[in-house]
Amino acid sequence: MDRAAVFDVDGTLVDTNHLHVVTWWEAFRQAGHRVPMHAVHRAVGLGSTDLIAHLLGDDRDQEQDATLNAAHKALYGQYFDRLPALPGAGELLRRLHGDGWRVVLATSASGAELGALRRAIDADEAIDGTASADDVERGKPAPEPVEHALELAGAPASQAVFVGDTVWDMLAGGKAGVHCVGVLSGGIPRADLEEAGARSVYADPADLLDRLAESPLA
Repeated sequence: MDRAAVFDVDGTLVDTNHLHVVTWWEAFRQAGHRVPMHAVHRAVGLGSTDLIAHLLGDDRDQEQDATLNAAHKALYGQYFDRLPALPGAGELLRRLHGDGWRVVLATSASGAELGALRRAIDADEAIDGTASADDVERGKPAPEPVEHALELAGAPASQAVFVGDTVWDMLAGGKAGVHCVGVLSGGIPRADLEEAGARSVYADPADLLDRLAESPLA
């Protein structure tokens, strides 16, 4: 039976969360909205429409969503050629692939953004599939991204581990019935990840790799 190692990308494998904070903040500012950066940080990990709704509310002018999303994409796109992988990210994926795990990415990124993230990780030979925003109707915290990743891996939830850095990741993984592992590299406190369902928490991919023998991915 195949085992699935499912990974979020932003903040989990690539150090991009604070770039998202700044570029979303600027997109909101350009549209006349004052949104605190700490609030944006807490919303990172949601799909674009859900992030906007979470921060501006359901009573917002929804016709402005496309403009906000386009502004964020343009601002964030300026960093595509220099997105930094987190320590140990590529090595961890290659190690798991070599150990027989089916490695699948589950991310709200798609298109050129996803391509830039994969270039940063530089471990395409270890990645068996990607469940992107284009593949599901609802993003995290709904379970669909994780469930689709399991379908790609051909593995049941009982044989899967999902690694992520946000509360949204942990909630999605919990609803999908997989073992959830948190990392602190996205800037979310350990207590928040554990409350949302993380069974174990590591500093970053390098820490998880160093302690792999005692982890759920052993």
